[in-house]
Amino acid sequence: MTDTHLRATDSGTDCYAAARLRLLHDRTRSGPALRAELARLTDGWLAGLLGRAQGVALAAVGGYGRGELSPRSDLDLLLLHAPGADPAHVAAVADRLWYPVWDLGLALDHAVRTPAGARRTAADDLKVHLGLLDARHLAGDPDLTAAVRATAYADWRDRAPARLPELRELGEERARHHGDLRFLLEPDLKEARGGLRDATALRAVAASWLADAPRAGLEPARALLLDTRDALHLTTGRATDRLTLQEQDQVAAALGHPDADALLRRVYEAAGTVAYAADVVWREAGRVLRARSGRPRLRRVLGGRGGRGGFVEPERLPLAEGVVEQDGEVVLARTARPGDDPVLPLRAAAAAARAGLPLAAHTVRRLAAAGPLPEPWPAEAREHFVTLLGAGPHTVAVWEALEAEGVMSRLLPEWERVRCRPQRNPVHRWTVDRHLIETCVRAAALTRRVDRPDLLLVAALLHDLGKGLPGDHSVAGEAVAREVAPRLGFGPGDTAALALLVRHHLLLVETATRRDLDDPATVRVVTDAVPDGPTLDLLHALTEADALATGPAAWNSWRASLVGGLVRRAAGVLAGESAVGRAEPSPPSAEGERLAAEARGTGSPAVALSAGPDGVELLMAVPDQPGVLAAAAGVLALRRLTVRAADLRAVAGGVLLLRWRVAAEFGDPPAGARLRDDLVRALDGSLDLAGRLAEREAAYAGRRRALPLAAPSVSVCDGGSHDATVLEVRAEDAPGLLYRIGRALEGAGVWVRSAHVSTLGASVVDAFYVTGVDGVPLREATAVASAVERALA
Repeated sequence: MTDTHLRATDSGTDCYAAARLRLLHDRTRSGPALRAELARLTDGWLAGLLGRAQGVALAAVGGYGRGELSPRSDLDLLLLHAPGADPAHVAAVADRLWYPVWDLGLALDHAVRTPAGARRTAADDLKVHLGLLDARHLAGDPDLTAAVRATAYADWRDRAPARLPELRELGEERARHHGDLRFLLEPDLKEARGGLRDATALRAVAASWLADAPRAGLEPARALLLDTRDALHLTTGRATDRLTLQEQDQVAAALGHPDADALLRRVYEAAGTVAYAADVVWREAGRVLRARSGRPRLRRVLGGRGGRGGFVEPERLPLAEGVVEQDGEVVLARTARPGDDPVLPLRAAAAAARAGLPLAAHTVRRLAAAGPLPEPWPAEAREHFVTLLGAGPHTVAVWEALEAEGVMSRLLPEWERVRCRPQRNPVHRWTVDRHLIETCVRAAALTRRVDRPDLLLVAALLHDLGKGLPGDHSVAGEAVAREVAPRLGFGPGDTAALALLVRHHLLLVETATRRDLDDPATVRVVTDAVPDGPTLDLLHALTEADALATGPAAWNSWRASLVGGLVRRAAGVLAGESAVGRAEPSPPSAEGERLAAEARGTGSPAVALSAGPDGVELLMAVPDQPGVLAAAAGVLALRRLTVRAADLRAVAGGVLLLRWRVAAEFGDPPAGARLRDDLVRALDGSLDLAGRLAEREAAYAGRRRALPLAAPSVSVCDGGSHDATVLEVRAEDAPGLLYRIGRALEGAGVWVRSAHVSTLGASVVDAFYVTGVDGVPLREATAVASAVERALA
C-alpha cells in the first residue's frame, strides 16, 4: 500500500468518524431513520477502504446486512474472494479493511471466505447460515455476493426439515437461559424470549417458505425493540442489550415515555407480539414438516376424505357449537358466523382450553370480528367464561391468543389498564395481567374446596384489577369488582361476595404472618370482615392461589400453616364457638418440647437444625432473659444465615421458643452446636456481636450497590391485641436488620412477648407484641415506636 493510499484511507476514516459522531448526537434522527443512515454512512466508508480491489467483494451480514445498524452494534462483515485468488493479495485487502475498524474502537465480527467456503461453513454452523440470509453487497465484485446469497437461500429451503428444528431448539435454549422478556424487570432485549433474536428467527422461517408469521403488529414490535436498544446504547455508551434498572429512566426519557414503567410496558407489549408470532409460526412449521414426513398413502388412509389429486382433507371433530378441532388446532365450523354470534369467542375459547388445544391464528382473527355481548352477559357467556378461567394451565395460551387480537380487552375493558403492567416488587415473577391468569390457573386446582367455584375463579381474575388506579389497589379493586360483576351477569349477592374477596384478598396472609394467632384480637380482624364459613373458604382458596401465582417467596409450608391456623380459628368463631379471652397457645412440636425441656433443665440454650422443603428450619429454646431476640438474630447474621421467617413465643417454664426459617448465604449452614455456643457467648457478653457485625458491614460496604431505599418505618397497630402493644416494622431487608431491631426494642425498655418475622423479596414486615416491664401494654406506644424508628434510621 502506498503512502498516498494510506493518507487517503486515514482521511476517509477521519471523515467517517466525525460524521458518525455528528449523526449519533443528532437528536432529530432516531429509530429506523437513524439505523438506516448509520448503515449508509458506514457502507460508504467501508467501500472506500476496499477501493478497486479485484476478485474480491465485501458483504454485510446479520443485522448490518439488513441495514439495521445500532449505535454500538458489531460490524458483521464477510470478505469474499474468488477461488485461486492470491492469498497475499487477499490478506492485504483484509488488513486494509479490518485495521481501520479496530482503530476506531468499533466491534468487528469478520470472516474471509470463497463462496464455496461460505457455503460449507453455513452447512456446519446454523448461525453463519442465518447471517448469510441477510447478506448485502457493499463493494467489489457483486457476482461473488450474489452467488453466496443465492446458494444460502437455496440451501436453506432444501434443508429446512433439518434446520428449522435446530433453529427452534436454539430459541428454546435462549428462553431457558435468559427467560421471557415480557416478565423480566431487567430484560435482555436481544436474547430473551420475544426479543430481537426471535424476530430474526421468524424472518428465517419465512425464508424457508414453509410457514409465515402473523404480520399484524410484528414489524412495529420489532422496530420498538430496536429503538429501545438504540436508546440504551446511546445512554450507556456501551454495546449492551440488557435494560437494567439504573438505565430505564434515561432510556424512557430518550424515547419520550413519561417514566420507566411506561417504557417497560411498551417493551413487554412488543415482546408479547413477537412471542405470540413465534408460537404460531413454530406450530405451523411443525405441522407442515410432519405432513411432509408422513407417507402419502398412510395420510390418505388416516386423514379423512380424499379429494382431487390425492388431496386429503383433514378430519374435523366437533368440540362445541360452531367450534371444531382440525389438525391439532381449534377452528370455527363452516357454518359459524362470528358477526351473528357474540358468545362465539368465549365458546371457542372455553372449548380450546378444555381440550388443551391452541386456537388457530386465523380463527382468532375471525373471532375478533364478533359483535359485542349484551349487558348483562347471558348465562351461556358467563358459563363459558368461567370454564375458560377454570381450565388450569391451558387457560394461559388460549387467553394470550385472544389478547393478541384485542378480544379480551373488548370483553373486559378494565383489562387494558393492567395489560403488560410491570410489578417492581421482586417477589412478583409476572406482570399484573399474567399474574391474574396464573392466579386463575392455581385457583382451578382448588375449586373442590369451595361451594362456589365460579366465584373463586372470577375473584382470581379480578383481585388485582385495581392496580394502576390511585390509592390502595384492594380498595380500588373492590369498586372495579362492583362494576364488572353485574356486567358479567352476577346478581347482587354474588357481586357483594366478589367485591369482598377482592377487597380482602390480602387479609389472611398479612394477618397470619404478622399477628399472634393465639390472640383473639387477631381472629376478630378476620371475622369482622368475613360474614360466614363459605366466604371464608373462598377467601382461603383465593389467598393460596394468589400467593402461589406470585412466586416462590410468597408461599411455602410455613405460610400455609400460619394461614391455615388462622382460618381454623376464624371458622370456629363464625360457627359460634366462643372467642372470649386469650386463646391457649397451640402446643409446640415434639422437637420444640424436647428443646424446651433441655433448656429448662440446663439453664442454657438448646438448638436444633433440620432441612425441610422450604429451606433450613432452626429451633432455639432459650431461658427467658433480656436481649434474647437481639442475641439470636445477631448470631444468625454473624454466621451469614438469612432469615426468611421467624416466630418467637414464650412456653411453660420461663422458656422462649424461637422458630426460624433461614438460608445460608454461602455453602451449608453451620452446625447447631456452633450456633448454640455462639448464642451462649452472645447472651453472657463474651461475644461482641455489635463489634463483629460492624466490622463485617464496613468490610463489605463498598461492594454493595447503593439503592434508593425508603427509610424504615415503625407503627403502632391499634386494636391489634388487648394484652400487648403491636409494633409493626417495615424496612428493606439487610444483613443484621433483625439484630438491630432487637437491640432497638431492648433499648426502648420493652419486653418482647412474641414476634412474627416475614421477609418478602427485598422487604420485611415484622410484628412485635411488646409490653412494658410490668407486663401490660405500653402507655406511650407512639413514643416507643418513634424511638425504635430513629434507632433503625
